[in-house]
Amino acid sequence: MQHKVIDVSDVVIRFAGDSGDGMQLTGSLFADMSAIYGNGLSTFPDYPAEIRAPHGTISGVSGFQVHIGSEKVNTPGDYCDMLVAMNPAALKANAKWCKREAMILVDADAFDDKSMERAGFKTGNPFEELGVEDRVIIAAPITTLTQESLKDSGMDQKAILKCKNMFTLGMACYIYSRPLDYVHTYLEKRFAKKHPEVILPNMKVLQDGFNYAAAIQAVPNTYKVESADLEPGLYRNITGNQATAWGLLAASEKSGLPLFCGSYPITPATAILEELALHKSLGCKTLQAEDEIAGICTAIGASFAGNLAVTTTSGPGLSLKSEALGLAVMTELPLVIVDVQRGGPSTGLPTKTEQTDLDQALFGRNGECPMPVIAAHSPAHCFDAAFTAAKLALEHMTPVMLLSEGFIGNGSEPWKIPAMADYPEIKPPFFHGALHDGERFRPYERDPETLVRRWAIPGQKGLEHRIGGLEKNHDGVLSTDPQNHETMVRERAEKVERIANCIPELQVEGPESGKLLVVSWGGTYGHVLSAFRQCGEPEVAFAHFDFIKPLPRNTREVFARYGKILVCELNSGQFAGYLRAELPEFRYEKYNKVQGQPFLVSELVEAIKNNL
Repeated sequence: MQHKVIDVSDVVIRFAGDSGDGMQLTGSLFADMSAIYGNGLSTFPDYPAEIRAPHGTISGVSGFQVHIGSEKVNTPGDYCDMLVAMNPAALKANAKWCKREAMILVDADAFDDKSMERAGFKTGNPFEELGVEDRVIIAAPITTLTQESLKDSGMDQKAILKCKNMFTLGMACYIYSRPLDYVHTYLEKRFAKKHPEVILPNMKVLQDGFNYAAAIQAVPNTYKVESADLEPGLYRNITGNQATAWGLLAASEKSGLPLFCGSYPITPATAILEELALHKSLGCKTLQAEDEIAGICTAIGASFAGNLAVTTTSGPGLSLKSEALGLAVMTELPLVIVDVQRGGPSTGLPTKTEQTDLDQALFGRNGECPMPVIAAHSPAHCFDAAFTAAKLALEHMTPVMLLSEGFIGNGSEPWKIPAMADYPEIKPPFFHGALHDGERFRPYERDPETLVRRWAIPGQKGLEHRIGGLEKNHDGVLSTDPQNHETMVRERAEKVERIANCIPELQVEGPESGKLLVVSWGGTYGHVLSAFRQCGEPEVAFAHFDFIKPLPRNTREVFARYGKILVCELNSGQFAGYLRAELPEFRYEKYNKVQGQPFLVSELVEAIKNNL
């Protein structure tokens, strides 16, 4: 059969193996080289929840899915065109994600009797047992070939076996027409200072994997995905956590305030703290606190002292921060709280994604304790979302909750590097001017239009004042007067509601009126948008919410134009319940998933059609 190079619009590759097989690195390198090539891109790292599960077991399988396309890509893809399975457990855990015409590449050396038994196979033919024997099976002796490739490298056996992922990457690059130049550059930059001796061996085994795939008859065809027609500019591949950190740094620059992050490490938010710690040269201060409470309290203290203050966490940590969140609301100090959501409750599914913290973000504090809540919708959008959260916090003197998710925090996509000149200035409401003789600074005196109080940095003569967790009057004097308390409660709530005048209106894609409006929020954006476009129903429109509290000011007007609202979210219906409470006059339907996994576009398409 004659070999063909087939042009395709998009492909999905899923790399899977044990935690030590380097599948996250392999997938990341494949994604990065595709981004440099100019493809549309979306990735989905799928980590095991166990720190070190028993070798060769289903619970220890680590996966990384890459979706590349010749146009913009909105999701990591439902099913894969090629599955790379480095052992029987990886095959068993991921075979269900293979398309009918998919290729399956396995390390034949790993499929011995002991490994098959450990993975739970009952027969000697795992492909037949899983019902995938009709796929294109490429059983390559990857371990043996890696050892042969590096037998003269001087590396020990353990180090040689760690290079199996590079041999596999070389094969994938041949099959999908990826140039190897990027990987060479990566290896040189990554290891030049500390381990230069591993650069050439890794380059060699990468090239040998490429050559092996080109030589064997088992690869029937290769595929080419042309670069996408993206808006001109300088792009890079970026993860959501990295983009969040950079958005906060940009806000620090635009506000002229130093950035302080006080956090406690927690999956999947830790990478934000780690990224910020790299940028001391930009005036960023980071503190890895001893616990979640200390993390947020140090951030509140930094805010009081005049910093752009941030704390990062996930659901369990947000629970611990709840009392201090109330302190930030009562003191009316700017603070950004980043919650990268994961499956719960309790420790739950630490490495899996969900949207189950929304109710906690909205209501998880004692007393009447409102704060703005916004949500990032993609890895690249995390930059703008973080910048916006900081701008709202600083200009409106309030803590702001930024909701991200494990899916977008760990996932990546191409990001057009912006010019800071295109971003607005951030103007905190510092007290300016001088006080008249005998006049005292009133910390809770408010702007009549926005109800925002003024900010006085401690240490300024004449601006001495008191704020704190106890209720006070506008002068900053402790007060238990019933009428004063109700006045202050209402003013704090109204200040948050008036932020609706400073955020964009809700946008709708599709007809201006119709039978059904499909609604999403947060990281479900790409999947729901793709499903809506795939449906192509003339009576269906789509709207996505980046701003949760307050809702965009035209939300009621938009909802009134449709027969019913279908709310799609990765929880049991929290946003739908919130919308019912805020706008009870409309008919709501729900489509929910609580499995620690993103939506499939196909299941969303079915849900939309079932609601027509």
